[in-house]
Amino acid sequence: MHVFRFGGCRLRPWPLHASLLLLLTGAVASAQVVAPAPPASAVTAATSAPVQILNRRIAEYRAPFLGVSPAERARRTHLYMNEVLARSGAGEVTVRKEAQGQMLMLDGEMALILTPEDVDVASGATLDSTVAEAKRQLEQLIAETRESRDQRRLWHAALYSLAASLVFVGLLWTVRRGQRALDARLAARMASRSGALHLAGTPLLQRDKLLSFSHWLVLGLGWGLMALISYQWLSLVLSQFPYTRPWGEQLSAYLLAVLLKIGSGVLHALPDLFIALVIFAMARAATGLLKPVFDRIEAGQASLGWMDRDTVRPSRRIINTGIWLFALVMAYPYLPGSGSEAFKGMSVLLGLMISLGASSIVGQGASGLILMFSRTIRVGEYVRVQEHEGTITELGMFTTRIRTGLGEELTLPNSLVMGSVTKNYSRAVQGVGYVVDTTVTIGYDTPWRQVEAMLLEAARRTPGVLELPPARVFQTALSDFYPEYRLVCQAAPSQPRPRAEVLSQLHANIQDVFNEYGVQIMSPHYLGDPASPKFVPRSAWFSAPARPEGAQPAR
Repeated sequence: MHVFRFGGCRLRPWPLHASLLLLLTGAVASAQVVAPAPPASAVTAATSAPVQILNRRIAEYRAPFLGVSPAERARRTHLYMNEVLARSGAGEVTVRKEAQGQMLMLDGEMALILTPEDVDVASGATLDSTVAEAKRQLEQLIAETRESRDQRRLWHAALYSLAASLVFVGLLWTVRRGQRALDARLAARMASRSGALHLAGTPLLQRDKLLSFSHWLVLGLGWGLMALISYQWLSLVLSQFPYTRPWGEQLSAYLLAVLLKIGSGVLHALPDLFIALVIFAMARAATGLLKPVFDRIEAGQASLGWMDRDTVRPSRRIINTGIWLFALVMAYPYLPGSGSEAFKGMSVLLGLMISLGASSIVGQGASGLILMFSRTIRVGEYVRVQEHEGTITELGMFTTRIRTGLGEELTLPNSLVMGSVTKNYSRAVQGVGYVVDTTVTIGYDTPWRQVEAMLLEAARRTPGVLELPPARVFQTALSDFYPEYRLVCQAAPSQPRPRAEVLSQLHANIQDVFNEYGVQIMSPHYLGDPASPKFVPRSAWFSAPARPEGAQPAR
């Protein structure tokens, strides 16, 4: 022990420290009258300094005291505490209240002083709670200091840590074995069950993708479990030794805080989540109640004025979408995380995306609704839109699908259909079927009655053209060199003959009939009268390599 000499007297260090602390206390009392309180700006500008001894934080100075900065206060307290802890006293910690704050006394000597300016007001702490926490930490520090000097307890902690490490290694080995076994079992189960899920003869799940998903799922669960075990093992081992115990306590406290936060969030979200589920259940019940009504209308068993078999499908979609959107709007405030910044950012991003792409989408959707509810065209009708013609196979919200007689399927935007003149060959017919028409130009030297008779004869020879209503011929124009004749007839859909095939056969019969009667077809242009009429005699109809129907090919 060091001994100081002062004026020929020998002074021991601990009475000297006690005397200095008493003088400091007297100075504190006198400073209440002489020294004014530091301004709030100075307190705010000061840098806080923690009092940390043996890796444990005892307190934190946040303001100067008697002109001493927080960092200097922390340094002096650290030096004094190290000297006090080196003694073998009783280690009794008491609290003494003074005008400037509250002092923590260790075995009757002042260890540190906390003022109201040292309180973390932002966290809701008070001077009493701050002093109580500092007293608890100081008592823990004294106990850990004595424990660090006890060799028996240190050996006990080392053996306990070694046993925990062996258990930790065994758990990791068990998890890895279980991971491999579970992966193999899931792979075998999914391989045997994946082939049973088919839709229209096509497997819904690919075996290799399913096996890869199960492997990564088991791998992720295994590594997550091993990470949790490692975290708990590290916290347990660190808590066994005095110097590293604060680290172990921090790890345990952090994990507990995360679990409590998650559990508290789940518990607080349950009532709101229940309300949201009730709203969605009501929306599901509403759509379920309307489903039989829509099904009867779609089957042709009922109608509701403006809603029939042609408009029931879009009406069902619009009404169901409206119900679910209304339910989503009503349930949005009750969804967990709806008030978070991430949720708000996602809402803004979604709104921006809709705003940028809404012009074309809304236009296409509005055109589709107009086509459906105005009944301009229907599924199954034969129409012509610009240069495209065929049978309508699907009338959707945004596009219309047309199947031509040439083996093609055209997808037309509804805005194009709405902005074009549409020829409907099925709407004006009598009964079922569609209209077939064609145009020819014959010179004025051929009697128009003969031309009409030949066109009607060609229509009668064409398979698929109905006798009733009868075919008709119209003279649509009287040009400079020839009149224009238009043949209009109706074909029946009972025979699976596309309109293009019927029209092709009609054109072939028109050529045959005109050639039989020696009448020249002036299409497409007329330049002058030839020396002799231009037609194909019957004897040349089957010039090589053509042959009559049923004739054997030449060898």
